[in-house]
Amino acid sequence: MATAVSTGRAWRSVSGLGAVTRACHATALRTQYDALVIGGGHNGLVAAAYLQKGGVNTAVLERRHVLGGAAVSEEIIPGFHFSRASYVLSLLRPHIYRDLELRKHGLKVYMRDPHAFTPMLEEGVGGRPPRSLLLWSDMDQNLREIGKFSERDAQAYPAFNTHLEKLAGAIHPLLDAPPVDIPGVTQGPLRRRLAALRTLSPLIKSGFKLGKNIPDFYELITAPILKILNRWFESEPLRATLATDAVIGAMTSPYNPGSGYVLLHHVMGELEKKKGAWGYVEGGMGGVSKSIANSARAHGAAIFTEQEVEQVLVGQDGRAEGVVLKDGSEVRSKVVLSNATPYVTFKKLTPQGSLPPEFMKAISQIDYTSPVTKINVALDRLPNFLAAPNARDGTPGPHHQCSIHLNCESVDVLEAAYREAKQGRPSTRPMLEMCIPSVLDPTLAPPGCHVVSVFTQFTPYWLEGERAWTEADREQFANTVFDWIERYAPGFKSSIVGKEVLAPPDLERIFGLTGGNIFHGAMSLDQLYLARPLPSLSDYRTPIRGLYLCGSGSHPGGGVMGSSGWNAAMTVLTDLRRG
Repeated sequence: MATAVSTGRAWRSVSGLGAVTRACHATALRTQYDALVIGGGHNGLVAAAYLQKGGVNTAVLERRHVLGGAAVSEEIIPGFHFSRASYVLSLLRPHIYRDLELRKHGLKVYMRDPHAFTPMLEEGVGGRPPRSLLLWSDMDQNLREIGKFSERDAQAYPAFNTHLEKLAGAIHPLLDAPPVDIPGVTQGPLRRRLAALRTLSPLIKSGFKLGKNIPDFYELITAPILKILNRWFESEPLRATLATDAVIGAMTSPYNPGSGYVLLHHVMGELEKKKGAWGYVEGGMGGVSKSIANSARAHGAAIFTEQEVEQVLVGQDGRAEGVVLKDGSEVRSKVVLSNATPYVTFKKLTPQGSLPPEFMKAISQIDYTSPVTKINVALDRLPNFLAAPNARDGTPGPHHQCSIHLNCESVDVLEAAYREAKQGRPSTRPMLEMCIPSVLDPTLAPPGCHVVSVFTQFTPYWLEGERAWTEADREQFANTVFDWIERYAPGFKSSIVGKEVLAPPDLERIFGLTGGNIFHGAMSLDQLYLARPLPSLSDYRTPIRGLYLCGSGSHPGGGVMGSSGWNAAMTVLTDLRRG
């Protein structure tokens, strides 16, 4: 990690800046619980809340001093509060929001509208600013914006949007249920087969919802997204703006097969009953985790920070019996749920002799490749974009609240950035998604100042020659990013108060994201649904009885969704009832 604070225009690196809010607990950690959850990320907290609601005495053990995993808020630069990793909210499942009464427990969201801004790097015509694309929730406004580039695309966009929403809505039943129990359906006693047949219900519901669109759905999840977009649209930057959601967080290209599913994953959200809406959480993304933790505590769950699990306890009968903490103390339980990645769960936390060699080989082959470097920046003033100049009084414009897509006016630019990273070089013209949540949430920065999240792609985990990242590499890449932002918004670099650069190895070290992958594993077709994280490991149960996965490495995958935690909790409750 590189954190820097500026003195004039010169940056100096520092470490350990800022204070964070620690999760307090009124009771001491006991030696016995019904269930233990390893990791206080949002999925682990969701699982704990539902287990406790179900009458299972549950404790959460978080390694860090702050709850939230990647959905966390931290004051890494004095006076500036950041969503340090994940930074926008939409995918959180509505039933979890309702069941856990998250609004009552402190969750407040600032809705974004418009939601996407793509400025162009070009000379304005007749003294006018360069062109830009601004996408809203209002379709008429979108048609006017898209029409600046292509009237044909403006006419096609409503149908495309409806088509995508229909496909996304059809897979909702799959999000809130474990994958089909194939072994149960195909083998075993009749009673198990009948019970397993019920797991087909969500798949059947999705099939009925898709109806005649099943071939379109199949094409979208298997084809390169550019093939789909080229069929609908002819103009840039519309295709490139849409393509960014197909590659965000994934080491893939718009030209690669399967990139369409990542786009679908990012449009199936809902916020405040508005489909496809995205928003900023007050106080940063840690506000989501805090509200879930508050709900879990209200039902009686115990939540502890700075309690690092060293190993899962496995008895002579091959069943999980609790955990050993880093200080050597033991905490016993009937079941253990791991919110860590599958790699961490089985390679680091589980006694190696308790797992079959072929299973461990399969775990080693899970793809965790990540293209992401997250840069958090503190500014002393609002960025001023050439394509949308600031008001004289400094009031933020509508475009400031968006996901601001830079270097995204051409799909070929995205492709070139991807190819550089595949060769072990951070992109020299990286894809940038820039957000300024402080324009809506005044709690994040001092008056007149702003916090900025820059989600960048593409950067490899290992640099050319299998070389590890150095501070110099981080500084060089950050300067590349800032130079590009400067071209779109002159004066940006001189407004920087401080920064933090989190390359893939830093995301792994700080947040436990194997490979730096924000999804706990690639969201490729070979690692989804029945194959997430492995074909033999898709129902949250593991080869060790009583040990379950509850993180994003399990179905349905990444994003601040909560479904993995919910599905795992339902699976555990079912197993505990059966004895």
